Amino acid sequence: MKHIFNKGKDSTKPTFLMLHGTGGNELDLLPLAGMIDDEASVLSVRGNVLENGMPRFFRRLAEGVFDEQDLVIRTKELNEFLDEAAVKYEFDRDNIIAIGYSNGANIAASLLFHYQNALKGGILHHPMVPRRGIDLPDLTGKNVFIAAGTNDPICPPSESSELQSLLENANAKVVLHWENHGHQLTREEVEAAADWYRKL
Repeated sequence: MKHIFNKGKDSTKPTFLMLHGTGGNELDLLPLAGMIDDEASVLSVRGNVLENGMPRFFRRLAEGVFDEQDLVIRTKELNEFLDEAAVKYEFDRDNIIAIGYSNGANIAASLLFHYQNALKGGILHHPMVPRRGIDLPDLTGKNVFIAAGTNDPICPPSESSELQSLLENANAKVVLHWENHGHQLTREEVEAAADWYRKL
């Protein structure tokens, strides 16, 4: 997978897995990593799927309708890439926090839904529920921050609340942060995520 790895100053800190939104790339979210912890290592990945020339992490059938089969395949691909990257760049495979926006937040949530040890936690900006009707692994010890918009036309507030419930039912600790905005990524929600991260 196309990516950037920046080794941090402090190897005891988590490695941030940066996952862009539709049409983004591996450069988009690098400033977020610096705002949250400028000493952490950063692995920023570009999605392998193209939709009308725009990179994504998995296919969709329509706005808000995921191609579940492709989602499962791409989630496995990303999880295996993390295994390889941890060896190549010598970071702790068990200490990865995903920071994703929109489509990137969805694939991060999918990692949590499918693989117990894929992530230590996640900061999910405007995510949706990746899949319904499946049993989640035991997520005890995982910390997740969800940032959502009360007026988000792409990701309705009910999606964020349902995702919180599903993760909490799997024993994850979840904080759901609301902004009175739409689908855009706001500075306020990034600052709220940084504040949450500092208290971990």
